[in-house]
Amino acid sequence: MLKARVLTALALLAIFLPVLWFAPLIWLGVLMAVVITLAAWEWWRLLFPQNPKRAVSYAGLCLLSLSIWFMYAGMQAIQILLWITLAFWLLLVPVLMSKALDLNMSFWRWPLAVVGLFILPACWFALMHLRAISMSLFLSVLVLVWAADIGAYFAGKAFGKHKLAIRLSPGKSIEGAIGGWLLVLCIACLSVLVLSEYDLTRSNYFYFLQEKLGWLGLFALTSLSVVMSIQGDLFESQLKRIAGVKDSSALLPGHGGFLDRIDALLPVLPLAALLMILVA
Repeated sequence: MLKARVLTALALLAIFLPVLWFAPLIWLGVLMAVVITLAAWEWWRLLFPQNPKRAVSYAGLCLLSLSIWFMYAGMQAIQILLWITLAFWLLLVPVLMSKALDLNMSFWRWPLAVVGLFILPACWFALMHLRAISMSLFLSVLVLVWAADIGAYFAGKAFGKHKLAIRLSPGKSIEGAIGGWLLVLCIACLSVLVLSEYDLTRSNYFYFLQEKLGWLGLFALTSLSVVMSIQGDLFESQLKRIAGVKDSSALLPGHGGFLDRIDALLPVLPLAALLMILVA
């Protein structure tokens, strides 16, 4: 398992890093469109585990939705898409998660399938908007999500005693979530107080929030981002447990599926992109 994880990670890095750093932006868009399409294929399989054959058609429909938004929607329409996505994560997902494994999927399967045609393209547009502004902004949002996950893992291993959501993800603890949050806050402060001394790092997400909204705004929105990253992870765990599967797919040996890798990014990227649009 460890060998498979390492080899898969190396293969992904060999593909993504050259595209991210050296290729024109459009190639990153194409690569991420592939990721979003495969994530849509997995999304359908989680919602309709008894009818996986239509997952290919659904993935194609999601790619078509993304293409239509890209070709015909203006910036105002994209903002509406991002707002719809943010409303889904802030207003509807907490209600769905409160039902845990008792969520009535016979009712929610099709609504969530429709939602997927919006939130997955929204993730693509948010990612591309952040990358178009600057590499450091884009990477700092990714670092926020990764740090929250890494901090939660190690803090949970060391101190975890109280379960965060035992019916959704038994391995996650309240202490782990706090540890991830504290690590992100430390990185945020470091980015503002130390790294911002170098001009090239002043476009990172944390510096931007502090400069525009002050320290209170930085702490509040960074904390909200951490909460939403945890929410994205837990919501996918809920769908997987209801579907009776461990991973969203086996497309990435040792890592599960693409949805497993981007679940925490799905709510955070639209939030970050909207903040850049609203307070820039």
